[in-house]
Amino acid sequence: MTAGSLAQALEREHRDIDGGIEEYTGGLTQGETDPGPLLRAMKGLRRHIYLEEEFLFPPLKEAGMTMPIFVMLREHGELWDAMDALDALLASGDEAATVQNACRELLARLDSHNSKEEPIIYPQADAVLDPDAAARLHEFLDGGAMPDGWRCEKATQPHE
Repeated sequence: MTAGSLAQALEREHRDIDGGIEEYTGGLTQGETDPGPLLRAMKGLRRHIYLEEEFLFPPLKEAGMTMPIFVMLREHGELWDAMDALDALLASGDEAATVQNACRELLARLDSHNSKEEPIIYPQADAVLDPDAAARLHEFLDGGAMPDGWRCEKATQPHE
């Protein structure tokens, strides 16, 4: 089982995701074009959004956190759309500077999102989730996979 609190585990995932995007953009600055770190980070972010929307947000919404969860869902949709746009840029072979700018925009969105989610939502994970729900979330954090074809609730771009 993941060590520490749910909040700590979720924040660790944020750092890992940010780190992968930063590794990729740093590589672009050095002339490297391997998209591996970015693709892993985006896969991790999609999985992270899935676990929040499926495991974390429903019990928090039931506990009365409707407005903060609404904001998080809306921002998840924006993040998802930004990743879809990045996927399209990578597939088109767009210039490195264009991809790097899109990555910087994604990191800025993540920073804004995480700066609200970490102090407001995550502490409630440990306080509100019942032991069964907390165990399911810990189990998923330890190696669960997002189902094929799943898209976040507020993604606006059509799925390809």
